[in-house]
Amino acid sequence: MRFPDIIPDLKSQLPQLRGQLISNQPLAEFTWFRVGGRAQVLFMPEDEADLADFLRQLPTEIPVAVIGLGSNLIVRDGGVPGVVVRLGRGFSDIAMEDRDRVRSGAAVPDVKVARTAQEAGVAGLSFMRGIPGAIGGALRMNGGAYGRETKDALVSARGVDRAGNIRVFTNAEMGYGYRSCGVAEDVIFTQALFQGSAGDPAVIAQEMNRITEAREATQPIKSRTGGSTFKNPPGHKAWQLIEAAGCRGLVVGDAQVSELHCNFLINRGNATAADIETLGETVRARVQESSGVALDWEIKRIGVPAVH
Repeated sequence: MRFPDIIPDLKSQLPQLRGQLISNQPLAEFTWFRVGGRAQVLFMPEDEADLADFLRQLPTEIPVAVIGLGSNLIVRDGGVPGVVVRLGRGFSDIAMEDRDRVRSGAAVPDVKVARTAQEAGVAGLSFMRGIPGAIGGALRMNGGAYGRETKDALVSARGVDRAGNIRVFTNAEMGYGYRSCGVAEDVIFTQALFQGSAGDPAVIAQEMNRITEAREATQPIKSRTGGSTFKNPPGHKAWQLIEAAGCRGLVVGDAQVSELHCNFLINRGNATAADIETLGETVRARVQESSGVALDWEIKRIGVPAVH
């Protein structure tokens, strides 16, 4: 499905814009599942000031969504109306500060933050080796792995709200819970400051290697997947509930519950976004029926279904 081209209107309203605007950009190539429709407009801002100018002047009736590395994302087959923001080079800086702190742009992959800290002899950030995606997503979802979460290491975050205001949030102001963040959905995170502690680079490297080996042994990371599909309900592990409901290996279209780790859905090659989402909802229904527990999606879903 193609959307009406609104870029000429936007360019006339935003003559100072420095970033790139693309009409009807296919989004499947930007997601790990490799599925989904087009963005009516894809905007790749040059830097934080460019993003703030854009949001400040964008008509309020035009919806805005943001994507990062697309690891924890289903873009529906009908595409995403309005503007999809994707942060790139202007949000990819990373630097050590005050010896035990790392400042990172929101587009930096989580693994790069872990590696930068390790090389500087800063412990406490190696868990990020186990989080697929970029820092923006980790901030928004309180991403975590192997016993630690973003909230355990974050000092502060910067972002731009829908009105174009640049805002700074302390760790407490982020309102973190399990895989959740209390900051308004319309804030696009641009930067984070993390705190670690002095450590031995060799010891930290060993820890990161253990995380890498554990992921490769237990998760289908070489498949087209979206990471953990459902949050762990209180007192339960999602994968155990899915296993108990008989869903390991379950197939809808060309989407499948991973045989290796049943809280992962995979695209076997020709799945649609609808196949993947329908499979997820089928798993939720079977788990509810077998255990009485309602699973909540961890994967973010954006856009509209295809019209048949």
